[in-house]
Amino acid sequence: MNDRTCIEFRNVVAGYKDFMILNELSFRIPAGAISLLIGPNGAGKSTVLKTLFGLLKPRAGRISFEGRDITGASQKALLAEGIAFVPQGRNLFGQLSAFENLELGGITIGMKATHERIPEVLDFFPRLKERLHSPASSLSGGEQKQLEIGRALLLRPRVILIDEPSIGLSPIVVQDVFRLLRSLADRGATVLMVEQNVKSALRHSDEAIALESGRLVLHKPAAEILADPRMDRLFLGGMHGGSP
Repeated sequence: MNDRTCIEFRNVVAGYKDFMILNELSFRIPAGAISLLIGPNGAGKSTVLKTLFGLLKPRAGRISFEGRDITGASQKALLAEGIAFVPQGRNLFGQLSAFENLELGGITIGMKATHERIPEVLDFFPRLKERLHSPASSLSGGEQKQLEIGRALLLRPRVILIDEPSIGLSPIVVQDVFRLLRSLADRGATVLMVEQNVKSALRHSDEAIALESGRLVLHKPAAEILADPRMDRLFLGGMHGGSP
């Protein structure tokens, strides 16, 4: 982790129709870190990821990436910038093989580059390598999540947005996912994550950004939040569901 700002939200307002979820939200996240969004259900955690990745257009405010304005940019443009999104739930083509799903993940970089990069992605996932030609629907939940993350890694992203990676996974597989994200951050990637297993995620994160009603209420190193008993009562207790 370093002091260079990677992503900045400045007075961002976003929501659905007449219902505003992010209310003049401002924060910065550093490059090469894992930043964890925490807060009660409905605080706007997943909405931050969707707004950043162009799935939801902000009504006001500015979003920047490495100092460049990306407010309202298309998903194609954001992928070209090196920003990848791994959404909540399963987002695979079940009847296609794991290999074919990877090929589709590289559609923006061309088939030649995709085939060159698939072996480097599979180095992260030995088990997936063994199931490469199996239908995605036949993979275990952990293998499917590895495939989703692997598909994002094909783009060699500088920023990884990941929403609730632990859903439907065993505790052992969840730890594997967290360790992978930690490894990617240690290699220079920036990770912005929403995760229901807050305490476990904090142990692998550098910092936490706490939201309430779409506003920033706390931005501290993850270790400080884990060590402070008041934080457990205020931000960590009972937060086991999703967010909008």
